[in-house]
Amino acid sequence: MNAPAVAHTIERPVLLRERDMDIAILSLNRPQARNSLSEALLTELSGAFRDIAADQSIRGVVLVANGPAFCAGHDLKELTGRRSDADGGRDYFRHIMTICSAMMQQIVNLPQPVIAAVQGPASAAGCQLVASCDLAIASTSAKFATPGVDIGLFCSTPMVALSRNVPRKLAMEMLLTGDMVSAERAAQIGLVNRVVAPGEERKAALSLAKQIASKSSYVLKIGKQAFYRQAEMSITEAYNYASEVMTENMMAHDAEEGICAFIDKRDPHWEDR
Repeated sequence: MNAPAVAHTIERPVLLRERDMDIAILSLNRPQARNSLSEALLTELSGAFRDIAADQSIRGVVLVANGPAFCAGHDLKELTGRRSDADGGRDYFRHIMTICSAMMQQIVNLPQPVIAAVQGPASAAGCQLVASCDLAIASTSAKFATPGVDIGLFCSTPMVALSRNVPRKLAMEMLLTGDMVSAERAAQIGLVNRVVAPGEERKAALSLAKQIASKSSYVLKIGKQAFYRQAEMSITEAYNYASEVMTENMMAHDAEEGICAFIDKRDPHWEDR
């Protein structure tokens, strides 16, 4: 007599990692949950960015998502399930918000540029994720919103990234109304860089990443760091800081090589130092 068949559930990885030459591609892989940021996905993203930061062979990152939605924000079912904790879920909520905020800052602090390729809706912390990336390419099918206000949960952490990308009154409008913003409008207000036809966003993001990756990685690293640091300073502090950065940059091999190549009308040979 044959033994009864045993059903095995194969767990799908929540984040996929690929390489296209010197570009790392990270794919959000929870399409059944609209790629919501579960604790597991936040942990995987954090680990991926940590590994990428330490890998000098990676010169750029493209962030994509599987399924119709880019990212629906936090996993509300996972969060709500902790309301039965002794403290009503307070410690767990704080834990999730802390690791999410840390992951978003990893993107900003990463030496390599990060480009989001947004194929569908990005809402709440999903909108925050797009805003945290250095650049973003959106499909015409993409939409953006910070709709927490509609469910009694103001998008306070998404607000941090959003308000650093778009004008204040427009950020406030998104936060106070929860309304969806089209990809075209997102480009107008500076939330994304370009809008392309559906299905072209990944190709466009990879093309942009490869263009940027052809530059000196040393220069990109110091430039990205300086961009975010000076943005938080007064104008006088920013100029003083930027002057020091440029002075140090001028002393770098790649600056000497690049300037000489420009004068000699030849292509530069970067040594990333």
